[in-house]
Amino acid sequence: MLVTAYLTLAALAVLCVGLELAARRALAPLTAVANPAFRSFQTLFLRGYLLALWADWLQGPYLYKLYRHYNFLESQIAILYVCGLASCLLFAPAAAWLPQAIGRRNTCLLFCLAYSACCLTKLSRDYFVLILGRMLGGLSTSLLATAFEAWYLHRHLDVCDFPREWIPTTFARAAGWNHGLAVGAGLVANLLAEWAGLGPVAPFLLAVPCLVACGWVVLWDWGRAEAEGGVGEDQSGPLLGAPSTAAAAAIPPGPKLSARARFWRACLEGLRCLLSDRRVMLLGAVQALFESVLYIFVFLWTPVLDPHGPPLGIVFSCLMAASMAGSALYRLATSSRYRLQPAHLLCAAVLLAAFSFGVLTFSTAPGRPRPLQSFLAFLLLELGCGLYFPAVGFLQGRVIPEDRRAGVLAWFRLPLHLLACLGLLALHGEVSGTGGGEGGAGTRHMFAGCAGMMIAALLAVVSLFALGRHDADLRLEGTREEGED
Repeated sequence: MLVTAYLTLAALAVLCVGLELAARRALAPLTAVANPAFRSFQTLFLRGYLLALWADWLQGPYLYKLYRHYNFLESQIAILYVCGLASCLLFAPAAAWLPQAIGRRNTCLLFCLAYSACCLTKLSRDYFVLILGRMLGGLSTSLLATAFEAWYLHRHLDVCDFPREWIPTTFARAAGWNHGLAVGAGLVANLLAEWAGLGPVAPFLLAVPCLVACGWVVLWDWGRAEAEGGVGEDQSGPLLGAPSTAAAAAIPPGPKLSARARFWRACLEGLRCLLSDRRVMLLGAVQALFESVLYIFVFLWTPVLDPHGPPLGIVFSCLMAASMAGSALYRLATSSRYRLQPAHLLCAAVLLAAFSFGVLTFSTAPGRPRPLQSFLAFLLLELGCGLYFPAVGFLQGRVIPEDRRAGVLAWFRLPLHLLACLGLLALHGEVSGTGGGEGGAGTRHMFAGCAGMMIAALLAVVSLFALGRHDADLRLEGTREEGED
């Protein structure tokens, strides 16, 4: 497994470079914005945001390994993961209205403090301290998903008054860096934990100075930019995903609502949108089923492979490189040269995931483990993830109204986290009921359940595809409808 991991990483690096070059040749390059003020603002935002992402990725490869290093059982570790997922669900409403209540920049600083405290709890072997750390991690993850984007959108649209069409250039750059950061995080974590012999807690400690640097950028650089702009932190701006200033001008004036009231109103409007549009409901079902099994995969990949001695940081980099290859493959497939539709690629992603979990059901049989087959299945699953996220993001942008997107996505996350928590609790119950045992029948049964959920997701994708077969909202511009001469 040691040699396999390094050779796989080298092969995936070549594949990613080849797919990236092919995608860039096939796609029209994203027009760079020459405005120097915008470029300076974009760089300022990315400086803080990428530091936050880097600190987050550093904690991925060795989380499960750290808990095993502290001699906790798989059933106990499952509860720790459930606490993290449950806290994500519980803190999601707070993460949505905190930027409005205490300010966007202050919320980003709160993220840095909470995530630093989460990392420092990993120094303790006390189970309840680690539970507290998982809860802080859930809060931090929720804030990372909302606070930085909220600050950027507010400054871009309402303060700097840049055109809305420039927003994708920033997040395209962030997405490109994000994949590279994920691969690099695995390499650095492996260097610290295994090559330097510092143990699985080392990557978490390295994340702390990265978060401190992020907080410094947010506190001083972003604060200086706000002061020089002559506009302080606005705590009563639009919600994340709310209409822009121009769109809001068309809304009749009404009573001013608190941040909490605006959040709950957005949730109610999102629920109405979800229940009134079958396309939105089917897309939500696909997201809940697909992404919930990813949380289960995040828990299970380490105990499946770790007994066979692979370098976990390198394995993590391989998984992230496979996801990067899937993302490049998506851009190549949807280019004008091949003109595949996002709905087709979403179907392919779900099929890859279903096949991967089917393979894992057999490769994790008790007493007859096949680690190489399991590793290959994990890589195929991550390749499917690289296809899934841009495809589902495109479809969400087409079927969910922009002014209701935040509320609808909040409802999407509810069943997603519940399914993941129930799956991990079921695994905890089965492992506890059989007296423990790593990599036993519970793992195999969980993979079989995930395969069943992917079949259900595939049915939802097919229904969505059939419903919108001739729906222009679900198709890329400039492509022909099926059956058209």
